[in-house]
Amino acid sequence: MMMGALSKYIFYPAWDLKDGSQRLLEWRQLEKQQWWTQDKLNDLQLNRLNALLTYAEKHSPYYRDLFKQHGVKAADIKTLKDIERIPVTTKQAIRNGGDRFISDEFVRTQLVSAKTGGSTGVSLNLYFDETCQEKRNAAQLMADRWSGWDLGMKRASVWGNPPVPESVKQKLRHNLLDRTIYLDTMDLNDRSMGAFVSRWRKEKPGAVFGHAHSIYIFAKYLLQENITDLRPQGIVATSMMLLEHERKTIEKAFDCNVTNRYGCEEVGLIACECERHSGMHINVPHVYVEFLDANNNPVAPGDPGKIVVTDLNNFAMPLIRYRVEDVGVYSDLTCECGRGFPLLEKLEGRVADFLRLPDGGQVAGISLVERTLTKVPGIEQMQLIQEQIDEVAINRVRGPEYTDATDEELEKSMREVFGEDVALTINDVKEIPQEASGKYRFSICRVTQ
Repeated sequence: MMMGALSKYIFYPAWDLKDGSQRLLEWRQLEKQQWWTQDKLNDLQLNRLNALLTYAEKHSPYYRDLFKQHGVKAADIKTLKDIERIPVTTKQAIRNGGDRFISDEFVRTQLVSAKTGGSTGVSLNLYFDETCQEKRNAAQLMADRWSGWDLGMKRASVWGNPPVPESVKQKLRHNLLDRTIYLDTMDLNDRSMGAFVSRWRKEKPGAVFGHAHSIYIFAKYLLQENITDLRPQGIVATSMMLLEHERKTIEKAFDCNVTNRYGCEEVGLIACECERHSGMHINVPHVYVEFLDANNNPVAPGDPGKIVVTDLNNFAMPLIRYRVEDVGVYSDLTCECGRGFPLLEKLEGRVADFLRLPDGGQVAGISLVERTLTKVPGIEQMQLIQEQIDEVAINRVRGPEYTDATDEELEKSMREVFGEDVALTINDVKEIPQEASGKYRFSICRVTQ
């Protein structure tokens, strides 16, 4: 308790002050803005959108050319609906456009960078300025507090490829601010989950964060072993679509409500449930979200639509009307909590299959694909298909950096997870076919339990 209080009231402010960060300042603004009326929030969005479009028109080569090509001027966008005059940006456009998205006022090597595989298995190189990153972190602080977590509270994270602090600064941050223990989803089995329970009892985290399905697997283990003393104050499920039966199992195992959160590496937090759990509040100060049909026209509230997001924070690499390749249902209802943030009623099509290991364990497909795409150069897209417990097919699309060594590194990376007893077949394909929903399945498991 003492360490939590020190972290919240001393270490968090001191760290921001030392780094000259805007994170806590932005968080305090968000804490106020969440209670604004929708009209006031719409005005805020329009002002921020106009600032972004004006900047992108002048400084982003990609959008400068796109605007000219389609006869669009930033000054012509006078209402939020006017943004529909700008074409949708796809993942492939980002891959093809590369550095042309980046503002000419920034040097790429000086930006915060990320490479993501994501749930679609498409690798993207992304860049953010530090202010954008700080604002994203602030939004996460706000949303995490809706779950019952608070600044300084220790976390239990069910996540793949947990970071290992190496430098003195990283170790200090890990112990003073992040305060997180990890259950690695790359190695989910009775042994690893049992060890995590033991560490939990020693460290006593106050909140759980992680892949929705991974938390579900851990919850099933707790119920199976009749472990009833792990009682967090909050649970945040993200990265995968949270299914209702998974929510019920998790809540039964932990005796705590689950908070469903939705975001992506490209734009940060998109939406999150509040304590009422009646839909996910859209992070309107930071993102403008549209729901479109197959012809890129807006769908009616209550109808499924392709989610298209404009990041209002990232000026270094603007993403305007970016299709994240998820499908969601927008609601025109208001939440009883009183917040002005509108609601994303539900997500459709973010289900990730888990692959099975010969020793009885499971591996989260999203963790495996993300790790491989970020670790092995030369892969544009990949899909894993498991027909038998001892066979995994890897459909691999060559990327610009592909060399003769790519497949060797790919197999080596896979062997670290599946061992030598699983037959791995790498298929050279030109593209990964989409499902009828328009989604890509990065991981398909047909092995019955």
